[in-house]
Amino acid sequence: MTGLVLEGGAMRGIFTAGVLDVFMENGIKFDNVIGVSAGACFGCNFVSGQVGRTIRYNLQYAKDKRYCSVSSLLSTGDIFGAEFCYHTLPMELDRFDEEAFVASGVPFYVVVTDVETGEAGYHRMKDGGYEELEWMRASASMPLVSNIVQIGGGKYLDGGVSDSIPLRASEALGCEKNVTVLTKPRGYRKSADRTMPLVKLKYRSYPNLVGAMQVRHIAYNEQFEYCLRQEKAGVNFVICPKSPLPIGHICHDPLVMRETYEIGRSEANELMPALERFLGM
Repeated sequence: MTGLVLEGGAMRGIFTAGVLDVFMENGIKFDNVIGVSAGACFGCNFVSGQVGRTIRYNLQYAKDKRYCSVSSLLSTGDIFGAEFCYHTLPMELDRFDEEAFVASGVPFYVVVTDVETGEAGYHRMKDGGYEELEWMRASASMPLVSNIVQIGGGKYLDGGVSDSIPLRASEALGCEKNVTVLTKPRGYRKSADRTMPLVKLKYRSYPNLVGAMQVRHIAYNEQFEYCLRQEKAGVNFVICPKSPLPIGHICHDPLVMRETYEIGRSEANELMPALERFLGM
């Protein structure tokens, strides 16, 4: 089986959107898809076959306070508006094709972090209904700027806290060959989180979550190295930007979004012949 692994990175995920649109335009398919945070939010459009949807709604709502703003954070506790981003937008304004998603038959997993245990959870989305979209919201709910998402008695935040690059999880699901899309260049290594004093204060009732965040940079760097080792072993194909992307975690500039998207498209197009050989096409 072949797997597609999608790292997060908030708005850096628009690079991934460019990569995935090129995949769809070239008929690239996978037996399994797993995404974390932005990788989950944008990866669902790959499974539903909606070329261009991710960049379209990001450009359209880039400056909409309901989509992403400090005012949303202050008024709701979520910098990315929970109801607008995960329900109003996909169900009414720029519809997520739930029927195509289900009809694809491709298992799609989103990674979340259980705030009680500090451990990763892997939820298979069965459709695009309200509760399933809440799992997606949980996967992308960044600590400090998001509310804890409660689903079925569990409490969850950003999957990137516990498993930023879920390659091992994809392998555990039976994928012998994987394609991993990263949003940081090959030379990147994460440093310790400078917001830890705030994390310890805000999440003092969740010591396991705090513990996971304290070592997040160590875990991330090990996952990054594992990703590259598997590439050298011939069982993982890495697509990532050649240099740091021009976009940050948050962005309201459509021109920067478009530039980031085009970087993703360019990288995917450049690597397409090698990717097709890797996948045996």
